[in-house]
Amino acid sequence: MVQNIIYLVVGLLVGLLIGFLLSRFLMKKYLTKNPPINEKMIEVMMSSMGRKPSQKQVKQVMNQMNRFK
Repeated sequence: MVQNIIYLVVGLLVGLLIGFLLSRFLMKKYLTKNPPINEKMIEVMMSSMGRKPSQKQVKQVMNQMNRFK
């Protein structure tokens, strides 16, 4: 009886760990193929705020965003 409960708890923990690692891997793979924001989006966003961004500014913003991946 106690042995079955231990197996159940261990099985749940192993399943949660494997599920977490698998979903994390798949999400990272998806985000590298389909980045949530690109240089064109940053340029449009800065232009809508009334600024004409230079290419250097756009690159700086992209580097800052990539640093937090």
